[in-house]
Formats: sequence, C-alpha cells, structure tokens
Amino acid sequence: MTADPEHPVVHGEVAELRRRLDVAHARVEGGLALLSHRAEQTAKELDDLSARVVALEHTRWPLRAVAVVTAVGAFAVAVWQALGH
Repeated sequence: MTADPEHPVVHGEVAELRRRLDVAHARVEGGLALLSHRAEQTAKELDDLSARVVALEHTRWPLRAVAVVTAVGAFAVAVWQALGH
C-alpha cells in the first residue's frame, strides 16, 4: 500500500463539507423554529378574531327588528305632524 499524498487534502475537504452541513442544518432548524412560532401566533390571532366575530354577531340587531323600530318611529312622527305640532 502506498500513501496517497492527497489524502490529507481529502480529510480537509471532508471536514469543510461537514462544517457546511452543520451550518446548513442549524439554519434549517432555526427557520423551522421561526415558522413554528409564527404559526402559533397566527393560530392565536385567528382564535382572537373568531371570538370578536362571535361577540359582534351576538350584539347586532336583526334586520327585522331594525325595520320595526324605524316603522314605529316614522309612524310616531306622522301622528305627531298630523296632530298639528
């Protein structure tokens, strides 16, 4: 067996590739952690928005009730004007 003179260079290249792989892995892990955090925030905001929509739906007046109140008000004004005031 003969010693390959380029053998130390191969070890250096493998070490460099391993370092690059570790850096890339750390970037991917960081990106995944950021995406996970953003997904949790988005889910929380969506839940808050859903609660607000439900609260607004419960406090709104039905269209029929608004029409009745408007008609009664118009009738009251008409009667008041007819009586001469």
